[in-house]
Formats: sequence, C-alpha cells, structure tokens
Amino acid sequence: MRAAGAGRRTAVTGHGFTSAFAARLDEYVEFKSSMGFYGASRIWYLKRFDVYCAEHGRSVLDRDTVEGWVTAQLSTSGRYRSWMSYIRDFGRWLRAHGDADAYVLPDEWKAGFVPAHPYLLTRGEIEAFFAAAALLDTPSPWRWQAVAFFTLMHSCGIRTCEARALLAGHVDLPGRHIDVMWSKGNRSRRLPVSDDVADVLATCDDTSRARFGPSRQTFFASSAGRPVTAAAVGVMFNRIWDQAGLPRPTGGMRPRPYDFRH
Repeated sequence: MRAAGAGRRTAVTGHGFTSAFAARLDEYVEFKSSMGFYGASRIWYLKRFDVYCAEHGRSVLDRDTVEGWVTAQLSTSGRYRSWMSYIRDFGRWLRAHGDADAYVLPDEWKAGFVPAHPYLLTRGEIEAFFAAAALLDTPSPWRWQAVAFFTLMHSCGIRTCEARALLAGHVDLPGRHIDVMWSKGNRSRRLPVSDDVADVLATCDDTSRARFGPSRQTFFASSAGRPVTAAAVGVMFNRIWDQAGLPRPTGGMRPRPYDFRH
C-alpha cells in the first residue's frame, strides 16, 4: 500500500497545504465539510501540521511524524488542546481511505488540564488588538463578530464559555443588559452593558440577523449557524493578536481570550 503523500509532487492546494500530504489533507478537509464540519480551527491546526511536515521532509504518516508534531505543538500550546483530535481523526480517515499503515495517535495522548495563569494585557495591547479585530479578514462570521465577542468579555468580565453559550434572546439591548444563565456553579446573573458596548453588540446583531435569520439561537454563531467552539475562539484570538503585530511573550504566561476577564 502506498503511504500517504508518497510519490506526490508538492503543490499548493485549495486550502493552502504544501507538504507531501497536501492532496490527502485537502481531501480530508473536503470530506469533513461534506459531513457538516466547517470549523476553521481544524484547517488552522492541520496547516501547522502541514508546515511541520514540509520543513522536516515528512512524507509518511508514521509514529515519528505524528508524535513528533504533537510534541513540538505541546511546547507552544496554550490551555486548549483539542487539536489532538484533528490529527488523530486524520489518521483514522487515511486508514479508511486506502492507507492501512497510517498512524493513529493513541488515546494516551489526551488534552490534559493546563492550569490557567493570567496574562495581564496592557492598554496598548488591548487597543492594538481591537483595532486589528475590526479589520479581521475572514469569510466566517468572525469578521463581524470578533469585536463584539471580545468586547463583551473585556467589558463584562464574562468567561469564554459564557460568551459562546449566550443566547440571542438573553441580550436585551434596549434594556442595556445581558443574562448569563446557568454558568459556573449553576448560577445565573444579569450584567449591565454601557451604551458603547450596546452599540457594538447591536452592529453585530444586525449583521447576524441578516445572515442567519430568525433561526439563530446563540448570539455568536459559526458559519453553519451553530454555537462557536472553544477551539475557534482560541484560533481567532491568536490570528488577531498576530495581525495586530503584537509579540509573543516568552515564558509560561501567554495571552489568551480568558485574559480579557482580568
């Protein structure tokens, strides 16, 4: 059986893959899309895997390739590590589509708990971040949702999971408040929003209503109209951070969405 990527000429694919696995990665992403999985985070992390393979001359999905990338990724990984499931699923897909020797990351490699240590954002970093968020170039709803999502976290101190689960019906713009329901400890609370924040939320809400219509349940939605995932929030935060030209601090503390609460 020919290994994935073996004998293929490297070329840039429709999703921007360039390694020996480019064609198979493209096929895998299209397969997942056909099944209704459109998450940008999957493609973002698979591109990182693709770059790793191209830089290290990897052309066979064996243990050294997969665990080598996972080990390298862990050295810079933040709190969320759901990306392990993407490379594991890619290996399973290859096995089901002709490469019986494709390595599947064992379940022993799990996304373990990583304690949170706040990174204290400076005023300059916050201003640069939101300026970049307003110019985010993406075909997904994050193009108009990013400013509102992170503004809500920053101004109201809500958690990432609370922003993701916020229902459209729990955002009362005329009344200038939002209701966070059944959050940590099964507690609910009503939070006031300022006029400036309400204006940001109203702009986001108008565009989302035009895009999704009355069927939208959560205030922030994915391209498919479903709640946004935690991984997607992290991907967009990092993309905006890099687009703003902000440096990546060295050491244990790295900026992440949760830091807007502090």
